[in-house]
Amino acid sequence: MDVTEILSHCQTKKGVEETFPFGPEALVLKVGGKMFMLIALESQPLTISVKTHPEWSAELREKHPQIAGAYHMNKTHWNSVVCEGLKKELILEMIDHSYDLVFSSLTKNQKNAVNKS
Repeated sequence: MDVTEILSHCQTKKGVEETFPFGPEALVLKVGGKMFMLIALESQPLTISVKTHPEWSAELREKHPQIAGAYHMNKTHWNSVVCEGLKKELILEMIDHSYDLVFSSLTKNQKNAVNKS
């Protein structure tokens, strides 16, 4: 997968905004003002960070050497994913899971605002 495919997928979701709070090298995708994915734009191969349920994080890290605790983030909840060598379906599943986890943590008012966008 490449950045364009990932962004196209994310743009199908409600309320997604793209920001650069950490500088031009790190694209942060948010829903309801909360981060659900970070894309390291300068890294080769392409690397993303996504939020995952802790139990699934452990399982993913055991099965895939491309997945590890995310640098500078809570490693219990965030994974760094080197996309090269992983199936597209797994990458999209992790992105969807991250979005859903963050969306579910929003307040009712935040969810309503996202759903209206």
